[in-house]
Amino acid sequence: MVESLTTTLGRLQHQRALVALISSHRTLFTVLWVAAFASVFIWQRNIVNGFFVFGRGVTQGNPLPRLRPVVFNLTDFGGVGDGVTINTEAFERAISAISKLGKRGGAQLNVPPGRWLTAPFNLTSHMTLFLAENAVILGIQEMDGMGFGLRHGKLMTCVARICDLSVSVTVWVFEKTRDEKYWPLMPPLPSYGYGREHPGPRYGSLIHGQNLKDVVITGHNGTINGQGQTWWKKYRQKLLNHTRGPLVQIMWSSDILITNITLRDSPFWTLHPYDCKNVTIRNVTILAPIFEAPNTDGIDPGSEMSGGVSHVTVENLLVWGSRRAVRIKTAPGRGGYVQHITYRNLTFDNVRVGIVIKTDYNEHPDEGYDPKALPVLEDISFIGVHGQGVRVPVRIYGSEEIPVRNVTFRDMSVGITYKKKHIFQCAFVQGRVIGSIFPAPCENLDLYNEQEQLVKRSSSQNITDIDYDF
Repeated sequence: MVESLTTTLGRLQHQRALVALISSHRTLFTVLWVAAFASVFIWQRNIVNGFFVFGRGVTQGNPLPRLRPVVFNLTDFGGVGDGVTINTEAFERAISAISKLGKRGGAQLNVPPGRWLTAPFNLTSHMTLFLAENAVILGIQEMDGMGFGLRHGKLMTCVARICDLSVSVTVWVFEKTRDEKYWPLMPPLPSYGYGREHPGPRYGSLIHGQNLKDVVITGHNGTINGQGQTWWKKYRQKLLNHTRGPLVQIMWSSDILITNITLRDSPFWTLHPYDCKNVTIRNVTILAPIFEAPNTDGIDPGSEMSGGVSHVTVENLLVWGSRRAVRIKTAPGRGGYVQHITYRNLTFDNVRVGIVIKTDYNEHPDEGYDPKALPVLEDISFIGVHGQGVRVPVRIYGSEEIPVRNVTFRDMSVGITYKKKHIFQCAFVQGRVIGSIFPAPCENLDLYNEQEQLVKRSSSQNITDIDYDF
């Protein structure tokens, strides 16, 4: 790194950058992180809206690359980047034009420097959305005022994974004019059965796509900003009638690349690939406050495991100022499997719990689930885990009915904040430690030397050593 983790990350103690990569529903969903943050970003003392952020590694005026045979600029369709003009129609017109060029290889939409306010819009196949340096796509914020009158809009309907906004609706309302009216309603995720926070539909994402192929979201580290502050406040005050929407959501799609951008202040989950395959997420910075920003997860595949998750690689991950760094969570009733997961080169700084595997995350939509549908968790590796200021480096909470099998730890050295005995916590875990690691592992794990020769067999994999008091 250009600066040490201690001095650099100390400036960022009031932020969170959490990037947790998991897989999709019933598909082989490969997520690769390539090239460490240190080789991509230069830390600088820039401050934006009270947050320290990554300094840009690209100089001002860097020419936009041509990644498709046809290139458009958002201003060609009437876009105005003044932070006030609503650019939804400009995005929609541009994407409509791109949708007609699929047989020619699609097109690229350049978003130049500026602040581009918009309501949610949908992507199309064979498209590259390119955000220039200092380009910011802003989710539309709250507008003041009270009113009684007709509300006109579109209701998203879905049949067999095909969704559209073709159904026009008109209703009488008396309410404070608010940002939710710009966000379409969608059916709940199939895995939940209804909205995660409320029965019925959920709000869509700021940038959405489904049944797509060959989509790229990239740039010179431009930003997509959900301006989630009012959403968080309304959620805490119980003023929302539907589940909040993610910042970027791609569903039932394939061949997706998301790279070299910053995502921040999402109303809900930040990046949500659902039931997708062949997805690569690389060199992405995700920012949200530590406190009073509920459920602003980094990357979620639907936040459930019922369809099975496998063959996922998470590499070169930096997490600072966060309650939890990487987490796998499931529960009886989810079924499916979580297997062949590799975490490599993880760095934690000022994190409450570093690695979490939890098998009792009982947030079912209703009581209609099958408690005998037990998930399988196996073949999970953690290689190269380092950091400082971590309260509990590892907490793996298996159970008698859902044991965690074949977990591997290798090359781990994490500085801790509490010198308590039980900080590497395990329950119903079977696995191994290769070589020496710090802190000392739980007694559930077999010990191997660096040559991967067995040194000591665990006396019991069912030892329970979980302490939630710290």
